[in-house]
Amino acid sequence: MQYRKNQKNGDELSVLGYGCLRYTKKGGSIDQEKAEKEMALAIERGVNYFDTAYTYGGSEACLGKFLKKYGYRDRVKIATKLPHYYIKKLDDMERYFAEELERLQTDYIDYYLMHMLNDPATWQRLTDLGIRDWIAEKKEKGIIKNIGFSFHGGTAQFKELIDSYDWDFCQIQYNYMDEYNQAGREGLEYAHDHGIPVIIMEPLRGGRLVNQLPPDAVSEFKKADANRSPAEWGLRWIWNHKQVNVILSGMNDVAQVEENCRIASLAQIGDFGDKEMELFERVKTAINASVKVGCTGCGYCMPCPQGVDIPTSFSCYNRSYTDGWFTGLKTYYQCTSLRKNKTIASKCVGCGKCEKHCPQKIQIREELKNVKKRLEGPAYQATRIVLDRVYKY
Repeated sequence: MQYRKNQKNGDELSVLGYGCLRYTKKGGSIDQEKAEKEMALAIERGVNYFDTAYTYGGSEACLGKFLKKYGYRDRVKIATKLPHYYIKKLDDMERYFAEELERLQTDYIDYYLMHMLNDPATWQRLTDLGIRDWIAEKKEKGIIKNIGFSFHGGTAQFKELIDSYDWDFCQIQYNYMDEYNQAGREGLEYAHDHGIPVIIMEPLRGGRLVNQLPPDAVSEFKKADANRSPAEWGLRWIWNHKQVNVILSGMNDVAQVEENCRIASLAQIGDFGDKEMELFERVKTAINASVKVGCTGCGYCMPCPQGVDIPTSFSCYNRSYTDGWFTGLKTYYQCTSLRKNKTIASKCVGCGKCEKHCPQKIQIREELKNVKKRLEGPAYQATRIVLDRVYKY
């Protein structure tokens, strides 16, 4: 296993982290015995960063029971997340945090995140509730070692969040298909340049960059190196970035743990040159054959006077064709609606300001109507009604 130093506190973090969202289920609950075998193997191979969350059904309890049972607590860094969208008052923070400590059977959290903190307005709401003082107290007592946030949204919002507080780390979605989506490369580099460690989630888009690749993309990888799986190519692409500290992988099979740990012991910054970058461009071309809008995510159309996140809207729209409608819809809601100020396509009033700056000459106003039609239909509206009542933004 290789390790990269946390530039803020000197922690040596394994480049491969264990994502605890996708444990195997048995009879409707987590298969504890199977999960323990997989996690034990990962620790034996050098993994020392485990990521869970309050809302990952049973995950915190599973991890806590495992660490307590085998005495592994001091060998790993626990990362979990505050469900701030449930919080109405300061006392709620204390209650949820105490419950997480109990589930995890520990008296401190190494890396604590604001879960899905997607826009500055939501952080301001939490600030108004007193979260800054709450964090300061927990850090002073050593109950929280590092504070950060996980993010789904656009680059501009990410950079604003980075600037809004003295964060110890952050977590973003990043892979070769999302290089210019969400926080993207620009956000990754911005955080790194500000001395903030970056944890990567969805490195293979939940396995879709392994199991749902079109034949032409698979063929490109095989021609380049028949001994490397699409998973290895995808992970190595991310580890090639010096700005990345840890990649999270939702491993739920011994073979996955073995393979990912093997790759993590070999991949180096700078392994990929022009030849490999050209390969990924061909792979992306094959995957994007079914996209509908030729948006590169450059962001020249932004900011929208009405608050529409145009690049993210198009990314989710395209993803609804490349990865399936439900995946696109889920990503769209997550990236534009789970926030105090929504950035959905239907906020467009047709002013046309964006089209004057688009290098691709995309008919943005018309395409946003298509986004609305495909991704803001009855399923979206029903989801929004339900979740807006649950998530307190």
